[in-house]
Amino acid sequence: MQTAVRDYPQGDLRASDADRDRALGELSEAFQAGRITADEFDQRSGQVLRSRTGSELTAVLADLPKDRPPAARAPGLRLPDVARIRVGALAAAGATALSALAVANALPSRVSGPSAAEIGLKRQLAQEILAREGLKVQIPRGLIANPANPGFDWVGTLMPAAFAVLLVVLIIFLWKTRADRP
Repeated sequence: MQTAVRDYPQGDLRASDADRDRALGELSEAFQAGRITADEFDQRSGQVLRSRTGSELTAVLADLPKDRPPAARAPGLRLPDVARIRVGALAAAGATALSALAVANALPSRVSGPSAAEIGLKRQLAQEILAREGLKVQIPRGLIANPANPGFDWVGTLMPAAFAVLLVVLIIFLWKTRADRP
């Protein structure tokens, strides 16, 4: 009887832990299929764990079939039409809301803030307080900024926009994987 060649190290080459794990997996499958008894499984498992070379592993498994039957291919992912439409509608609503948020964050704020005179007074007051403490510091003009225009909010604009783009990609994916396509 000719035995199938297994993918373990040939001859006296050392076996790895991964080789022993695969051999234990083969023994487990043989036990579950009813090819070996529980006592044989215990005995052979001990031999596999003590084995040092590929030939010792192959000897333990020599009388067992090498190949298991091929697994049946799972059918491709097909979403039912109702689920696809619901997910698409939710994605469209989310993309719309996130796009509106990104646009709102990109527009300049119309909130009225302190005037230039008020900012100058705050700067002067800060210098006087520091002078009383014995510190002569000249506060630059840009340090006390106008809170009505603090600058462009990059994160608040780009993150919602990026998520909106991802949702649009999801909508396109759902459209391409229609259930009625072959």
